[in-house]
This record gives sequence, structure tokens and C-alpha cells, in this order.
Amino acid sequence: MQAFITPWLLPATYLLGWLLVMVQPKHHWATARHTGRLALLLCLGAAMMVIFPFHTAKPSPDLLGLTTASLVALLGWVIIHFSSRYLTGERQQQRFVSAMLFTIACVGVLLASQHLLVITLAWSGTSIGMHFLLTHYAERKTAQIVAHKKFLVSRLAELCLIVALLLIYHACGTLQLDGLRHYLATHPDLPLSMQLAALMIVLAVILKTAQLPLHGWLIQVMEAPTPVSALLHAGIVNIGGFILIRLADLLNQAVIAQGILVLAGTTTAVLASLVMMTRVSIKVRLAWSTCAQMGFMLLEIGLGLYELALLHLLAHSLYKAHAFLSAGETVAMVRQQAYFTGGADRGWPGHYLTSGLLSGALVGASLWGWQSVFPALSVPVAALVIVALGLGPLLSGEQGWRAGLMARGAFMVLLLTQLYLGWHVLFSAIAPHSSPVNLLQTAAVILCFSGLYGLQFWLQKYPDGKLASTLYPWAYHGFYLDELFTRVTFPIWPIKLKPAQAQTRVHRFATDNGEPA
Repeated sequence: MQAFITPWLLPATYLLGWLLVMVQPKHHWATARHTGRLALLLCLGAAMMVIFPFHTAKPSPDLLGLTTASLVALLGWVIIHFSSRYLTGERQQQRFVSAMLFTIACVGVLLASQHLLVITLAWSGTSIGMHFLLTHYAERKTAQIVAHKKFLVSRLAELCLIVALLLIYHACGTLQLDGLRHYLATHPDLPLSMQLAALMIVLAVILKTAQLPLHGWLIQVMEAPTPVSALLHAGIVNIGGFILIRLADLLNQAVIAQGILVLAGTTTAVLASLVMMTRVSIKVRLAWSTCAQMGFMLLEIGLGLYELALLHLLAHSLYKAHAFLSAGETVAMVRQQAYFTGGADRGWPGHYLTSGLLSGALVGASLWGWQSVFPALSVPVAALVIVALGLGPLLSGEQGWRAGLMARGAFMVLLLTQLYLGWHVLFSAIAPHSSPVNLLQTAAVILCFSGLYGLQFWLQKYPDGKLASTLYPWAYHGFYLDELFTRVTFPIWPIKLKPAQAQTRVHRFATDNGEPA
């Protein structure tokens, strides 16, 4: 009974809150705040019951669903409280609250369900709710265009999912996840129809996680209120990763689908990382960061590193929610990270290379220490290389080989590595076990991220050089990929723009309160 109840606490609470807002619209913010608070308390209570069971029978809860539901409950509570202050004086607040509660309720249903049809319908429901949130300022033409782009991408993704569900039902006779797992356990060699089903699911996830060149809607949603951006980037866009982790048993046997995930994820992670560093707007830079992080998450899933992908999903959600809700405080930090700006001397090439190698040595030594305590701990080489390259810049400061700075950098590398390995051990008990890693894919991933590491150094060292001058316009315009997508799709399904309303915020507020315009 416990295994059935706990995942459904989140959607049940938010659905109740949504219904109350529809019945009593005058108290929409009070209802929303109470809903967020109650959902968080219930999810935390359910988690405590799993950690400290009050009975002798061994519980068998859905740890993956419960973990992600607790994350969504926390994010929902924070975003709702932020929104109640942020939208003070705005129009259509009741519409905003209703759409917010409905969207989070659909996310909760998706996390709790073990039926593929229900998961698909709930995923579609989140798209509908986000459409209302993205068009909160309906008079803004940019908001209308972005919502239309997302509408097109979401419908294409849902078409792929429908095809996948039909193929799975034809082969397995069921859409229950347990039935699918039983079928996979008895059919180690997937038939062509199931390979195609896995491919359709992967394509749907690529569409919904804003992978290049289908990323434009995610980058251009800045016309929506900041809480909407936080909900989208911290929660909604991560759903694809969760669904793929749910379907790990299917992906482990679908080699082509895994290869496409690795290809799409690596390409997006590398290109979006370059584009991100050309941006001045903080929110736009955060949007490109989300695009890159989604690519990295799909790369991890394609390599079969499900526990790392789950860790990445949760960490990215928390970071991106904080980053958007406190975007004004991140200006000083990101100004120091631009690839194409500034003229600081980043040291000589050997210094940068040595920093990467030293970081790799510290990461490897840390893994050896953890394996002496946890012999079963295994971290693939690709993950270790990416972690080492990501932490390498901590050892390559602008002021060269100063002992104090190097010691501080080495301490930070060791500390972050311990946190990484510790969370890896924890999430290995929640996520599906990693599948064998393809050596060719691993080598390709290492080569791509090593190239990105070297390119980062070169652009920092020579910001006015020929390479930077040539690459900058391409990176700044997102390699013109979104323009290509727009030119292909909009003639097929054109947008009908609503006439702009020439009302200022003060004018709207006065009109809503019955004062003369």
C-alpha cells in the first residue's frame, strides 16, 4: 500500500489546489501557497517513512519517483512563494496561478505513474499548462512566436510518442512498465518494432529537451515572467531525462537509440557551451546553459550512466531554479567566465594542459580512495575525464603557478570530487544500474570534450585572434540553426499573431481597479 500511495501525494495535492482555485478564484494566492507547503510536507514525510519505516515489513516504494517528486515539491513551493511577490500588481494572476498548479500537478502524475499512456498524457498536459504560462503577456508578439514554436515541437514529440506506444503495445500487449520489463527480460534481442519504438521515444525526448537544432523555443522564452522561466528550466525540460531513466531496460537493448542520444547530446553540449559564452543577457545565458546541460544529461543516458544522469538532473534543477530566481546576483560571477571577452593572460599552453592532467590525477586518486571503502563503486572513464576537465580551470588561475593559489585550487578539486563520488554512491541505489559502455562512443566523447577544453583555453588566451574573430559571429547567432528550423516549420504551420495591446503596466493596473484610464 505504501508503495502505491507515496508517489501520488504530490499530484493529488496539486490537483486539489487547482480545483480550489477554479472554485474560489478570489483566494488564489493563499490556496497556491498552502498547496505548495502541504505538498512539500507530505513528500518529505513520505521520504522519512521510507528511510525510517515504522513497521517490520520491508517497504518497496518507487524510490526514483519519490525522489523526483520531493524535488518537484520543493521547487513548486519556492516558485509559488516567489511568484506571489513577483506578480504583485499584474493582470490575470488567477489565470497564472491556475496554470502553474495544473502544470505541476501534471508533472506529479507523470512521476507517479507506471503506465506509459498516462505518462504520455501527463507530459502533454505539462505542455498545455506551460503554453498558458508562456503567454501570460499575451500582447507581446515575441511571446506568441515562442509559444508557437514550443507548440510545434511538442506536437511533433507527442506524435513520436504515439507511434512508440502503438509499437510497444503491439509487441508486449501492455503499456504497464512492469509488463514492459517482463517482456524485455524474456527477449534479450529486441525485434525491429521495439528498436523503432525506442528510437521514437528518444526523438520525442530530443524534441522536448531543446536539443540543437530544435532549441529555439527554450532560448527565446524570456518574454515570460521569471518564475515561468525557473519552472521551465528547473523542472519541465528535465522530464525527458526522467522518462529515459524510467525506460533504462529498453534503452540498454536499443543500441541505435543510445547512439543517437550520445551524438545529439554531445553536439548540443559542445555547441551550446560555446554559444553561451557570447551572451550578455543573464537570462539568455542561463537558457543556453540549460540547453548544454540537457545535452550533457542525454549523453550520460546514452552511455548508460543512469545514476550520473539522475544526479545531474537533480543538481541542475536546484541550481537553475536558484539561478533564475536570483538572476540579478549572477552578473558579477558570469562576467568572469566569458570566452570571447577580456584580455587577461591565461598563462602558457603547458600550464593549462598541466592543470588538466593534475586535476585528472586528483580525481583518479579520489576514486581509488573511495573504491577501497566501496569496492563495488565503478565510474566510467568518460565520466572521470569530463569531471577532471571541468575542474581543471580551478588549477589554472590567471596569475600562474603561485603556491597558495594552486593549493587552494587543488583543495577545491578534491572537495568537489568527494561530493561528486559521494552523491554517485547514493544515487546508484536509486537509479537503474549502468549498462556496459561502448568503447567507441566513450573515445568520441572524450575527444569532443578534450577539444572543447583546448578551445576554451585558446579563446581565453587569444580573444582577439583569428579563430575567435571567425567563430564569434557563428556562436553568437547560435550557428544559425534556429533560423533553419523556423524557415522549415513556419511555412507548414504558420502563426496567427494577435494584435498588440498598447497598454502599459500602470494603465492596466488602473483599469483593473476601476479607475479611469
